[in-house]
Amino acid sequence: MIGFIYFIVIVLANAVGAVSGMGGGVLIKPIFDFIGAHSVAAISFYSATAVFTMSIVSTARQLASGRKINWSIALWVSGGAVLGGVLGNVAFEQLLLVFRDDKMVQLIQILVTVLTLLFAFLYTKYNWRGFALEKVGWYAACGLILGFLASLLGIGGGPINVSLLMLLFAMPIKEATIYSICTIFFSQLAKILTIAFSTGFGLYDLKVLWFVIPAAIVGGLIGAKASNVLSTQRVTLVFQTVIVLVLLINIYNGIQLFF
Repeated sequence: MIGFIYFIVIVLANAVGAVSGMGGGVLIKPIFDFIGAHSVAAISFYSATAVFTMSIVSTARQLASGRKINWSIALWVSGGAVLGGVLGNVAFEQLLLVFRDDKMVQLIQILVTVLTLLFAFLYTKYNWRGFALEKVGWYAACGLILGFLASLLGIGGGPINVSLLMLLFAMPIKEATIYSICTIFFSQLAKILTIAFSTGFGLYDLKVLWFVIPAAIVGGLIGAKASNVLSTQRVTLVFQTVIVLVLLINIYNGIQLFF
């Protein structure tokens, strides 16, 4: 039964995540936390796998539809995201070792997620002016930050991706979503490889992946199709709506940890 529930959540979350450029993990992680069927580590792994799969499908569909990608930007941002993804997963594992309490680690994840959500909402709401940075070092640094947060928080990207890309490089939101999905791909690839070469996958119930991966593919296809149809204003509205929804879920989950 839990597999079917996960399937539905991932399809919906990845469809919205592909449209908004957030990645489905920003919804998957708090909803799975709310369901409470698995440990924090397992939820982060399932979320990373779902979002990684979605990013492959979404990027492939975007390219097939004729979307243009500046590969220099994509590679520098993604390169930083790989290193950031590895460091983020190491930081996550260290938090589990230090606190030895899933609830404390979950609370830290929730607090950082809420802060990034507030930043993203305020940025798009008040349309702060971007800096229009161009040097490749800034692209790599941006990817490093995004990859670290995506991996640490187990949300596979999150709202800060699109907002930070728009802020630093003055990108339109639809362009920022494309590079956000590329960043998500590499940060989650780094996270999965780090798990493979450190703890391995024996800690997780891999049968759940029979529901996670197909759902991620379906969600990615739906989201990529919708992204090509929706206007910039509609994409912004989807983005802000998801932020508010995820804020409420995270706040609720945080309150529940104290009871």
